[in-house]
Amino acid sequence: MIGAGVAGLAAARVLNRRYANVTVLERDTLPYGPVPRRGVPQGEHPHILLVGGLRELSALFPGFETELLTLGGTALETGADICAYRLGRRWPVAPTGFAMISVTRPQLEAVLRARVTALPGVTVHDQVAVAGLAGRVGQVTGVVLDSGETLDAALVVDCSGRGSRSDRWLGSLGLEPPGQIEVKAGVTYSTRLYRRRPGDLGPWRAALVLPAGPRESMSAVALPVEGDRWIVGLGGWHVAEPPATPTAFQEYARQLPDPLVAALISRAEPLSDVTVARFPSSRRRLFEKAAQSPAGYVALGDAVCSFNPIYGQGMTCAARQAKALGDTLDRHQRVPDAAMVRDFYEAAARINETPWRSAVGGDFTFPGTTGPRPRGIALRNWYARQVTYASQVDASVYRIATGVQHLVDPPSVLLRPGFAARVLRQARIGRRAPAVPR
Repeated sequence: MIGAGVAGLAAARVLNRRYANVTVLERDTLPYGPVPRRGVPQGEHPHILLVGGLRELSALFPGFETELLTLGGTALETGADICAYRLGRRWPVAPTGFAMISVTRPQLEAVLRARVTALPGVTVHDQVAVAGLAGRVGQVTGVVLDSGETLDAALVVDCSGRGSRSDRWLGSLGLEPPGQIEVKAGVTYSTRLYRRRPGDLGPWRAALVLPAGPRESMSAVALPVEGDRWIVGLGGWHVAEPPATPTAFQEYARQLPDPLVAALISRAEPLSDVTVARFPSSRRRLFEKAAQSPAGYVALGDAVCSFNPIYGQGMTCAARQAKALGDTLDRHQRVPDAAMVRDFYEAAARINETPWRSAVGGDFTFPGTTGPRPRGIALRNWYARQVTYASQVDASVYRIATGVQHLVDPPSVLLRPGFAARVLRQARIGRRAPAVPR
């Protein structure tokens, strides 16, 4: 296992149920608790684990939800606890039946890491870098470390993230690297921590401001996290100068179309400096279309598909891919031959397709985004906006749309004739509805 992030830890748990020995190699220094680390450049920023991802990780690690809550996480009912603003108004309170848990990325990763390192047969090594793959054209037999040492393995799983060197590694075995799609959305975001007190957001427990392109491009999120803190993130598409100072951070918040986040940070006590992250492009490697896939090697998580982080899809897709890896191994009697590898990549492509299409479609609503446009994007974006309008006035539409957004339900439910007719009917009402009082 290459990489000890969320993808690598989830995959390690999956493989631990199927192999006697699992070795996790991480080039970074792993901390002894919920501390940001260099290997996760976005670790200090807000992370959202969608409901679908929470369910997947809870199935892999029983008691996971309870542990997050015990350590200070906050359960958020998506339709009742989060003040969500888009298209000129706040959503009214409308429980959806879906609850997520808000914690920092370091806390989430620390819980998973502690669970994995306690598993019998699993060994985690940090400060160990992989230099390449061992094997030949049709078969990977292990990894070569920077030290020159070779570690043999029946299966190598590359969870080294967006910066995976899989192209070079496969090329060294005489294989063509997979093709890729890149969409340049030019996303930047800034984050600051604040002390959290009861009533800071009035009746709400979290806040989310989503822009509606092309006229708007700024987003914001305020989430409760462990340690009685708020983590507040301000971001946007094609922002030339993201706020990097406390003064700029507050001024940026004042420009949001909803004042809730600006009001929060104007009165809350800051606990950190402002940190800035840049995400120039989403990238998808098309392993499922590669001419040849060697036995004994698969890539997973951001090494396959790196999503725009503002949409919060990455961790959930990684967890679902880890489950798919286990299911695929079982179908092939746990033999990681070339047929199994191709089968897995096809499953991973199906997992990634819907969130990729949704995220890229959203990115192309903002002028300046470049890259290959998915077919039918204009129609899909138009219908997505109708679903949003309808969700703001119809609780049943909101509930179904939330299930799709959180990768619990398939997007096909949004296209059922009866539902689509309801969306179009209710969207007309939603467009005319007055804004919810602030």
